Amino acid sequence: MLTPLRTDTVGDETSRMRSVGVRRALMVVLALNAISAALKIGIGARTGALTVLGAALESVLDMLSNGVAILAVSIASRAPDDDHPYGHEKFETLGTLGIVGFLSITCFELLRQSVGALTTASVIPKATFFDGMILVASLGVNLFVVYYERRRGRVLSSSLLLADAAHTASDILVTALALASLVLSHLGFLRADAALGLIVALIIAWSGYQILRGSIPILVDARAVDAERLAGIVRTIPGVKGVRAARSRRTASGHLFTEVTILVDGATSVTAAHEFTDDVERAIARELGAAEAIVHVEPA
Repeated sequence: MLTPLRTDTVGDETSRMRSVGVRRALMVVLALNAISAALKIGIGARTGALTVLGAALESVLDMLSNGVAILAVSIASRAPDDDHPYGHEKFETLGTLGIVGFLSITCFELLRQSVGALTTASVIPKATFFDGMILVASLGVNLFVVYYERRRGRVLSSSLLLADAAHTASDILVTALALASLVLSHLGFLRADAALGLIVALIIAWSGYQILRGSIPILVDARAVDAERLAGIVRTIPGVKGVRAARSRRTASGHLFTEVTILVDGATSVTAAHEFTDDVERAIARELGAAEAIVHVEPA
């Protein structure tokens, strides 16, 4: 006996409001990233510093990834349909892969330019005190974006916002390194800009790895709860004689889906079997939080 997934209008409204909140947060972040990018592009063009240009390029890619994310969240907010009975939330997680793609482009280009600058003669970046203050202002924008995006990501349970916040967190260090590059170049360290450019590229690569590590398990339906723990919860229900199978997966918002096969007395009536499924659902929700369960009842 299978208990179907329930269509809950309250849950649908909550999901819709969450999607609206994520999109609004992304639009705020997009505007802030545009300000940060404009500041860095101006300084990069004036000084020619690789680290500053790398930071500027990353901010531009931040803007592009924000646009991709807004599109992904719009798709993810659609209600379940015949083709997508579990909903469209994975499109939001798929959007995080777009962020990784943009990070990869930034990393490769910065590595290429930094290695070239280390192996050939290059012009030392020239910066003024005013240039440094503009970079400090850009750093302040990055700090606020990380704070805002992390806070909204936790409130809205959005892996996309948290992933983008992690990406922007790398921007803080990248911008700080760009500032250090200008100072060291001003003091006469000829290769400082190129060397720090390599460090910036490695930071960007690490940020991409961290995002992939959090996104891939959701996309491939990795186990959300240990099968033995899930089976142990079900076995606590009086009348359940065994658990033949227990599977689980989690969505980007943290919602849990479970499938379990329970064994009961062969003489159990349909009504009693249905009551068992209700007991299983309540037990899982009590122990693991909000969840949707498919329960298959078989004779022991």
